[in-house]
Amino acid sequence: MAVAEMYKSTLQLVLDDGVDELTGKPIYKTKSFNNVKTEATADQLYTIAQAFAGLQERPLYDIERKDSSEIRQA
Repeated sequence: MAVAEMYKSTLQLVLDDGVDELTGKPIYKTKSFNNVKTEATADQLYTIAQAFAGLQERPLYDIERKDSSEIRQA
């Protein structure tokens, strides 16, 4: 049987950077925060992301969490 062990987590703020004049599609910029504790809950990350979003020049579009896991045999 295989098990997955999360070893890395990153918090990403996706910020609205306007609209592309040629295509009319939205433009997004990301701000990443590494070394997030893997034990952090979604509520904790949401609270932190909202606080950081208030310090940004661009409006917040989305909040993402990127996790990396190692899969190995138990």
